[in-house]
Amino acid sequence: MLRWLAGIAAVLLFVTGAVLIFRSDAEPPALPAAPEPRLAAQLPGQLAPIGEAPAADPKSKEVKRFDRSDKNEDGRITLAELVEPRRKAFAKLDSDADGRLSFEEWAAKSIEKFEGADADGSKALTRAEFATTAPKARPKKAACACA
Repeated sequence: MLRWLAGIAAVLLFVTGAVLIFRSDAEPPALPAAPEPRLAAQLPGQLAPIGEAPAADPKSKEVKRFDRSDKNEDGRITLAELVEPRRKAFAKLDSDADGRLSFEEWAAKSIEKFEGADADGSKALTRAEFATTAPKARPKKAACACA
Protein backbone atom coordinates (compact mmCIF):
# COMPACT_ATOMS: atom_id res chain seq x y z
CA MET A 1 0.00 0.00 0.00
CA LEU A 2 2.86 2.32 0.68
CA ARG A 3 4.04 1.72 -2.85
CA TRP A 4 0.68 2.88 -4.18
CA LEU A 5 0.84 6.11 -2.22
CA ALA A 6 4.44 6.82 -3.33
CA GLY A 7 3.45 6.17 -6.97
CA ILE A 8 0.42 8.46 -6.81
CA ALA A 9 2.53 11.21 -5.18
CA ALA A 10 5.17 10.87 -7.90
CA VAL A 11 2.54 11.09 -10.69
CA LEU A 12 1.00 14.18 -9.07
CA LEU A 13 4.41 15.87 -8.82
CA PHE A 14 5.15 15.00 -12.46
CA VAL A 15 1.82 16.41 -13.68
CA THR A 16 2.25 19.56 -11.57
CA GLY A 17 5.75 20.14 -13.00
CA ALA A 18 4.53 19.65 -16.58
CA VAL A 19 1.66 22.11 -16.09
CA LEU A 20 3.99 24.72 -14.60
CA ILE A 21 6.50 24.36 -17.43
CA PHE A 22 4.00 24.55 -20.30
CA ARG A 23 1.94 27.38 -18.82
CA SER A 24 4.80 29.56 -17.67
CA ASP A 25 4.69 33.19 -18.71
CA ALA A 26 8.48 33.62 -18.68
CA GLU A 27 9.81 35.88 -21.46
CA PRO A 28 13.41 36.50 -22.50
CA PRO A 29 14.80 39.77 -21.19
CA ALA A 30 14.20 42.64 -23.60
CA LEU A 31 17.28 44.42 -24.92
CA PRO A 32 17.36 48.20 -24.67
CA ALA A 33 17.04 50.11 -27.93
CA ALA A 34 20.28 51.06 -29.71
CA PRO A 35 21.33 54.69 -29.19
CA GLU A 36 21.00 57.08 -32.10
CA PRO A 37 24.27 57.64 -34.03
CA ARG A 38 25.96 60.97 -33.46
CA LEU A 39 26.52 63.26 -36.38
CA ALA A 40 29.82 65.06 -36.84
CA ALA A 41 28.17 68.32 -35.82
CA GLN A 42 27.10 66.79 -32.51
CA LEU A 43 30.62 65.65 -31.51
CA PRO A 44 32.17 67.63 -28.70
CA GLY A 45 35.03 69.71 -30.15
CA GLN A 46 35.72 69.77 -33.86
CA LEU A 47 38.76 67.93 -35.21
CA ALA A 48 41.09 69.70 -37.58
CA PRO A 49 41.02 68.40 -41.14
CA ILE A 50 43.86 66.07 -42.12
CA GLY A 51 46.31 67.67 -44.54
CA GLU A 52 48.05 66.21 -47.57
CA ALA A 53 50.23 63.17 -47.01
CA PRO A 54 53.95 63.79 -47.64
CA ALA A 55 55.12 62.69 -51.06
CA ALA A 56 57.24 59.56 -51.25
CA ASP A 57 60.83 59.83 -52.42
CA PRO A 58 60.66 59.13 -56.14
CA LYS A 59 64.28 57.93 -56.30
CA SER A 60 64.70 54.23 -56.78
CA LYS A 61 67.31 52.14 -55.00
CA GLU A 62 69.59 52.18 -58.06
CA VAL A 63 69.31 55.95 -58.45
CA LYS A 64 70.33 56.41 -54.82
CA ARG A 65 73.26 53.99 -55.27
CA PHE A 66 74.38 55.89 -58.38
CA ASP A 67 74.17 59.22 -56.54
CA ARG A 68 76.33 57.88 -53.68
CA SER A 69 79.06 56.87 -56.14
CA ASP A 70 78.89 60.09 -58.19
CA LYS A 71 81.06 62.15 -55.85
CA ASN A 72 81.34 65.30 -58.04
CA GLU A 73 77.62 65.11 -59.01
CA ASP A 74 78.24 65.50 -62.75
CA GLY A 75 75.88 62.65 -63.70
CA ARG A 76 78.74 60.30 -64.60
CA ILE A 77 80.83 57.88 -62.53
CA THR A 78 84.50 57.71 -63.37
CA LEU A 79 86.74 54.81 -62.45
CA ALA A 80 88.43 56.98 -59.81
CA GLU A 81 85.07 57.74 -58.17
CA LEU A 82 84.15 54.06 -58.19
CA VAL A 83 87.38 52.73 -56.61
CA GLU A 84 88.14 55.62 -54.23
CA PRO A 85 86.06 54.27 -51.30
CA ARG A 86 87.99 51.00 -51.49
CA ARG A 87 91.47 52.60 -51.74
CA LYS A 88 91.96 52.92 -47.95
CA ALA A 89 91.13 49.26 -47.28
CA PHE A 90 93.44 48.20 -50.12
CA ALA A 91 96.27 50.39 -48.80
CA LYS A 92 96.05 48.68 -45.39
CA LEU A 93 96.65 45.29 -47.02
CA ASP A 94 99.31 46.46 -49.54
CA SER A 95 102.29 46.41 -47.16
CA ASP A 96 105.02 47.15 -49.76
CA ALA A 97 102.94 49.94 -51.40
CA ASP A 98 103.57 48.71 -54.92
CA GLY A 99 99.90 49.02 -55.89
CA ARG A 100 99.47 45.24 -56.13
CA LEU A 101 98.10 42.91 -53.51
CA SER A 102 99.91 39.59 -53.46
CA PHE A 103 98.75 36.47 -51.67
CA GLU A 104 101.62 36.84 -49.19
CA GLU A 105 100.51 40.37 -48.24
CA TRP A 106 96.93 39.19 -47.73
CA ALA A 107 98.08 36.12 -45.79
CA ALA A 108 100.39 38.21 -43.56
CA LYS A 109 97.48 40.46 -42.52
CA SER A 110 95.23 37.42 -41.97
CA ILE A 111 97.89 35.75 -39.80
CA GLU A 112 98.32 38.95 -37.76
CA LYS A 113 94.57 39.11 -37.22
CA PHE A 114 94.47 35.42 -36.20
CA GLU A 115 97.37 35.77 -33.76
CA GLY A 116 95.84 38.92 -32.27
CA ALA A 117 92.59 37.07 -31.64
CA ASP A 118 94.28 33.92 -30.21
CA ALA A 119 94.50 35.25 -26.64
CA ASP A 120 95.55 31.96 -25.03
CA GLY A 121 98.17 31.11 -27.72
CA SER A 122 96.63 27.71 -28.42
CA LYS A 123 96.86 28.13 -32.24
CA ALA A 124 93.07 27.67 -32.36
CA LEU A 125 90.25 30.15 -31.83
CA THR A 126 87.46 29.52 -29.38
CA ARG A 127 84.02 31.00 -30.00
CA ALA A 128 84.78 33.97 -27.77
CA GLU A 129 88.14 34.61 -29.49
CA PHE A 130 86.60 34.28 -32.94
CA ALA A 131 83.90 36.80 -31.98
CA THR A 132 86.64 39.43 -31.51
CA THR A 133 87.49 39.20 -35.23
CA ALA A 134 84.04 40.36 -36.35
CA PRO A 135 84.03 43.66 -38.22
CA LYS A 136 82.89 46.58 -36.14
CA ALA A 137 79.31 47.64 -36.82
CA ARG A 138 78.90 51.05 -38.35
CA PRO A 139 76.55 53.36 -36.48
CA LYS A 140 73.27 53.66 -38.36
CA LYS A 141 72.46 57.04 -39.79
CA ALA A 142 69.14 58.58 -38.90
CA ALA A 143 66.54 58.04 -41.61
CA CYS A 144 65.42 61.65 -41.27
CA ALA A 145 66.93 64.91 -40.11
CA CYS A 146 64.53 65.02 -37.16
CA ALA A 147 67.01 63.78 -34.53
